[in-house]
Amino acid sequence: MTRPAGPPPTTEPTVRLRLAQPSDVAPMEALIARSGIALSAGFYTAAQAAAVTEHVFGVDTQLVADQTYFLIERDGVLAACGGWSKRATLFGSDRAKTGPDPLLDPATQPARIRAFFVDPAMARQGLGRMLMQHCQQQAAAAGFSALELAATMPGVPLYLASGFEVCEPFEISLPGGVSVPLARMRKVI
Repeated sequence: MTRPAGPPPTTEPTVRLRLAQPSDVAPMEALIARSGIALSAGFYTAAQAAAVTEHVFGVDTQLVADQTYFLIERDGVLAACGGWSKRATLFGSDRAKTGPDPLLDPATQPARIRAFFVDPAMARQGLGRMLMQHCQQQAAAAGFSALELAATMPGVPLYLASGFEVCEPFEISLPGGVSVPLARMRKVI
């Protein structure tokens, strides 16, 4: 029997959102490095992108331990990672921490949205939005009524589209005399 002429059947990619595990840290760090450089183009200079990627971006393993950091796999390949936090740190990886990271009070303080990164080859395909919806639901289930984050300029469009508002633009000073603009953003949930 012959097949009718026409395009071959297509299959939708398999997309799976799951809790990040300690064994995922190295692959997530590699994705974050690629994302930090490639997706900063047009928002930051090459020097700013390199500095923020080297000195700020990365996995905060406390989020993995707290089970509030997630990843998305697309057809079995790591495509995105990000999370929320019930702790005071607003942004930065393990290497950027300088002291204790106390728990927040959900009755009076906003949860944090933290470390959202998408593989550059899979950017602008809804993965960041999927992570955001999941994190918002998780934070609300934990009793939080607001979210706060420190956005890089490449992340601002996603966060604005997700209902966040800019509260305060600010800059961080990094080694080599590099200043990088960020924005503190907030959303009531």
